[in-house]
Amino acid sequence: MKVNTSEMQWTRAPKQFTVTPDRVEIITEPHTDLWQRTYYHFRNDNAPALQMETDQAYFSFTVRTTFESKVRFDQSGVVMYLDSDNWIKASIEYENDQIQRLGTVVTNNGYSDWASADVDASIKSMWFRFSRREDDFCVENSEDGVHFHQMRICHMFNVKDRITFGIFACSPEDSSFKATFTDLELTECKWLAHDGQAPDEEI
Repeated sequence: MKVNTSEMQWTRAPKQFTVTPDRVEIITEPHTDLWQRTYYHFRNDNAPALQMETDQAYFSFTVRTTFESKVRFDQSGVVMYLDSDNWIKASIEYENDQIQRLGTVVTNNGYSDWASADVDASIKSMWFRFSRREDDFCVENSEDGVHFHQMRICHMFNVKDRITFGIFACSPEDSSFKATFTDLELTECKWLAHDGQAPDEEI
């Protein structure tokens, strides 16, 4: 099902944006970010996110982002922002004129962790797929929207039946760039049930 972006809601709307039924453009503002405590010992909680709500326990959300990032840490991607201390984001983040960081941040109980891989700085478009299986989540990426690669599987400790998720873009340093989001789609869960070792029995 195609997502009607005009029905999504802002968590901290940016000053400059455009929303049409099939496209979102965000002009980021300087010093906007999402991060909690770990390693850097600061808390940044002011990135804009355009989100939708669902109580579906199993689904996948796919989106394509194209970006004109140019300063370190400029980033855009998918997010599940529940509150300041509990969220997931996956993005492609500018580092320098040679590499970018393709990565995920998972924040549970007010502490963030970051896992990333270096990709070429010439990449200016990326697809992300965010999937839910009850309290567990999977994030994947694709350069062509067809072949997706697993980035992260994680558990969220404080997730409720109803969650909010969608897209975000931000510029942690003194920067501003345009991020464009298209091809937003909500489908049945494409992250299939595990077919290997059986679950442990509950005691």
